[in-house]
Amino acid sequence: MKEKSLSNSKLIGLISGEGEFPLILTKSLLNQGYSVVAVCFSRGQLKALSSLGAKAIKLRIGQLGKLINTFKKEGVKELLFLGKIDKSHALKIGLPDLKALSLWRRLKNREDDSLLRALVSELEEEGFIIRGPAEFLEEYLTPKKVFTKREPTPEEWEDIKYGFEIAKAIGRLDIGQCVVVKEKMTVAVEAMEGTDATILRAGSLRKETVVVKVAKPKQDLRLDLPVVGAKTIETLIKAKAKVLALEAGKTFFLQQDKAIKLAEKHGIAIVGV
Repeated sequence: MKEKSLSNSKLIGLISGEGEFPLILTKSLLNQGYSVVAVCFSRGQLKALSSLGAKAIKLRIGQLGKLINTFKKEGVKELLFLGKIDKSHALKIGLPDLKALSLWRRLKNREDDSLLRALVSELEEEGFIIRGPAEFLEEYLTPKKVFTKREPTPEEWEDIKYGFEIAKAIGRLDIGQCVVVKEKMTVAVEAMEGTDATILRAGSLRKETVVVKVAKPKQDLRLDLPVVGAKTIETLIKAKAKVLALEAGKTFFLQQDKAIKLAEKHGIAIVGV
């Protein structure tokens, strides 16, 4: 029997990367009365999304034509992006379809923001409306405050200020969202490897560093906002870092209670600035 499309005035599509955050978003959407059609790229995420009550469909990264046709078949008009996709892994997975290959060849560069903007443009041309996860998850956005009992020292505040300048500069070039600094020296800059690997690499060079995570200056706030959680703090502990500074209003902070408790146990300061 042919499976019927979901019929609901509150129907929304999710392009889901890996991690817990797409699951948090899905729960929120379902609680708000939405029906969720989620396209994902791994068996684990397929199982997790399905168990929550979403209609989950697994595709291969690069099947852009099939992704578009899947959402159209289901009657989806509004789309959300959320979750981590390892670009280094994605580049190793088979050949893209003709639609994805055409988009890839048109790009002036293939950094994350350029890729996402091109994808959004393609989807909008197909008639989809792209919405931002912050519309549904505002409570997870980082406020301007010191989260931990320990505040940064005056020297660490200076490093936070310096780190923000560096992070915004690399963001302007669409390279990454995170930098690690110490005594106004740049220890590590995030590129394709991601935030956790950047922090660990910095830890192999310097201890008691300041980690700064920001949105890119020209970032489309519907796409790829920075995300941290308890795992980020575990990585800081391994790297023997001392401060995590997040851009207020533009960074998602998950598992706050667990993360703060872990940070305080190890003398790490967390601030939203």
